[in-house]
Amino acid sequence: MSKVPMTAGGAQRLRDELVKLKNVERPRISRAIGEARAHGDLRENAEYHAAKEQQGMVEARIRDIEFKLSHAEIIDVSRVNAGGRVVFGATVDLYDSEEDAQITYQIVGEEEAEIREGRISIASPIARALIGRQEGEEVSVRAPGGDRLYEILSVRYV
Repeated sequence: MSKVPMTAGGAQRLRDELVKLKNVERPRISRAIGEARAHGDLRENAEYHAAKEQQGMVEARIRDIEFKLSHAEIIDVSRVNAGGRVVFGATVDLYDSEEDAQITYQIVGEEEAEIREGRISIASPIARALIGRQEGEEVSVRAPGGDRLYEILSVRYV
């Protein structure tokens, strides 16, 4: 499998989640399973089955994070010098003329995308339209809700 781009911040968030899962959630669930076992017959013990289900989900997430981190190409955005062009990891301030509003997005890998926090996937229509553009340019984005026009106000690498 080829490497998947990820910002240093995104990789750190995954590492933090991994530490929490291994050092907090895994022991908590193990204790819950032990307590449920102490109650006797496991076939009809709802607490035991719920804890085992949680354990399965936590272990699956741990494997998923470890896989993603092992296949990540971590890019330190602060070291990028793209000459003002929009590239992976850049933070872009846009003016949306239709909404008469300014919005800010950071272009990140798919695993770390979180629209509510202003992080959009490199594979999203907006990111694909912005890549390679620079401050002052207008960009038309074909989105599911129709075409949108944005003006690039600034490009930062933080």
